[in-house]
Amino acid sequence: MARTNRRIGRDSRYAKYAGGPDPLAPPVDLTEALDTIGQEVMAGYSPEHAMREFLRRGSRDQAGLDDLARRVAERRRELAQKHNLDGTLKEIKELLDKAVLAERGELARDALMDDGDRALSEMQLDSLPPSPAAAVSELNDYQWKSAEAKADFEKIKDLLGREMLDQRFAGMKNALENATDADRAAVNEMLQDLNGLLAEHQAGTDTQEMFDDFMQKHGDQFPENPQNIDELLDSLAARAAAAQRMRNSMTQEQRDELDALAMQAFGSPELMDSLSQLDDALRSLRPGEDWGSSEQMDGQQGLGLGDGTGVFQDIADLDELADQLAQSSPASQLDDLDLDKLTKQLGNEAAVDARTLQQLAKALRDSGAVKRSSDGQLKLTPKAMRQLGKALLRDVAQTLSGRQGNRDTRGAGAAGDLSGATREWAFGDTEPWDVTRTITNAVLRTAGEGRGTGSGVRIEIGDVEVQETEARTQACVALLVDTSFSMAMEDRWVPMKRTALALHTLITSRFRGDDLQMIAFGRAASVMDIEELVGLEAMWDKGTNLHHALLLANRHFRKHPNAQPVLLIVTDGEPTSHLEPDGEVYFSYPPAPITVAYAVRELDNSMRLGAHTTFFRLGDDPGLARFIDSMARRVDGNVVAPEADDLGAAVVGSYLGSRSAGGTPGAFGPGGDFGPGGGLFGRGWL
Repeated sequence: MARTNRRIGRDSRYAKYAGGPDPLAPPVDLTEALDTIGQEVMAGYSPEHAMREFLRRGSRDQAGLDDLARRVAERRRELAQKHNLDGTLKEIKELLDKAVLAERGELARDALMDDGDRALSEMQLDSLPPSPAAAVSELNDYQWKSAEAKADFEKIKDLLGREMLDQRFAGMKNALENATDADRAAVNEMLQDLNGLLAEHQAGTDTQEMFDDFMQKHGDQFPENPQNIDELLDSLAARAAAAQRMRNSMTQEQRDELDALAMQAFGSPELMDSLSQLDDALRSLRPGEDWGSSEQMDGQQGLGLGDGTGVFQDIADLDELADQLAQSSPASQLDDLDLDKLTKQLGNEAAVDARTLQQLAKALRDSGAVKRSSDGQLKLTPKAMRQLGKALLRDVAQTLSGRQGNRDTRGAGAAGDLSGATREWAFGDTEPWDVTRTITNAVLRTAGEGRGTGSGVRIEIGDVEVQETEARTQACVALLVDTSFSMAMEDRWVPMKRTALALHTLITSRFRGDDLQMIAFGRAASVMDIEELVGLEAMWDKGTNLHHALLLANRHFRKHPNAQPVLLIVTDGEPTSHLEPDGEVYFSYPPAPITVAYAVRELDNSMRLGAHTTFFRLGDDPGLARFIDSMARRVDGNVVAPEADDLGAAVVGSYLGSRSAGGTPGAFGPGGDFGPGGGLFGRGWL
């Protein structure tokens, strides 16, 4: 409906939609993007790389940059394989053959013609050289007997003129079909004025007024409607460079033929003189254009000079789009993608896909999930880490719920402290109401329904929010994760990071009184915050220094003497290195007895500090299994042997069971499955 400028109310107007982004389109869904980027980051890639890779691959329902680049490459290949550059020469040859045939017919039919004249004409036609250019040159002075043949021969000169102009000015070939002498004179005048304007520009003496006067006089021959001399130059130079690339792609024989024929354009060399002057000026003023490359054009469909130039412009546009889609430069932005050229070359569907990717990239930047650091690198924000951690926790919850067969329960408030968080009331909740949030929800709902608050506010069930609570027992948690060579080699790197992030999210969001320290141990051990661990690249360094990791864990436990120590150890190998008294790392494989002894001694220290210990053994090596079992028995701990994908659920479940009020030291039975009364659902963290 094309309603325009109708008044609605006092200050509102509406008009016909003018294109661009759909203002009614739903917001971009970032869930899959953030999840994928998070996975890439945990696999060791930078957020910058992860974001670019997601945009390249696309999502389940959205084509990515790689798909658009593939279509661009296919279109370019199609243009090169479909066409050849013989179009104009073939058309001239056909017109020449037609003219000669018509002339021979007239010579045969005209009984009144002098036999000597007939014989001379036939001799001239019989002796024409095979080269179209040479034949046209010889026939310039031929006295045609057939009007039809003469007309066809004149078409050759007219065709050459139109093709030469069409190479520089798109559309001239059709515009000058059946042109009169006045039309040709107007073209020559335009060329003279254009060359004069460019000469003034080269000398630095041109003005905007000169350009405006030129466009006022000849603007109908420039459909691009340039607004200044630079825009005019850009347009002319792009097409002239495409014409040159087409010439470069021809054989020497084809170039020689066209050069000889060009002097016959419009029956005068003046046109070529003007075009040569124009080409020289454009080369001087726009040296950055591609004047030197060529293409292999070996298809079946012949191209005329004008159409061929258009194809070479299309190829240049496709090459530019390919560079833009590659996003190979660190400074590359999707906003730089030329949607007009993409629409022209691939159609509206491709432009819609590209625009959606632009919106997705902008939404990622605006969402607060990524930000530029001081060194210019893209990094995940704490908000993105929380969102990723929550997604991992949901996966853990589903895994644990499926194994336990229990319902999703909430922590009762009578025996706990307020956590500071609130949630919507559910049937069976006994937590205290958050009165402020409840009334605010009711007021907002009432206002949203348009009823106003003059008649009072009624509280409905959906408005009620309750205050969440957590147990008073404080835990001091040390998560020790193996970062040795084998963890990366056996594809356990990402599950390890997912586990750490899930546990970190659970503790920081639901058990704020607990203190978590994450310790990575390879050849040596170090304390890491969650951002550092999640972004850690795979470490191809041999060594499993459990001794050093336990030293750091026990230091953490001693700093919190009133908390319940919880020790969670994720590893796939026996200890092969330890820390010497002088701080040097000792490595030995197979494990040296002294290295094992150092690890056992620190594990005993953990037991004396009261730690609830659980080992998470990855892999099915019998030697490792015997070692881990003996270590766990020594400290009355537990052993879990999960699959890599179940590691997160195993660690979270063990943590919850270890810290729950009245819970057993671990949430797992001897077989490594969840025991009855496990801590997850009894604690009620979902």
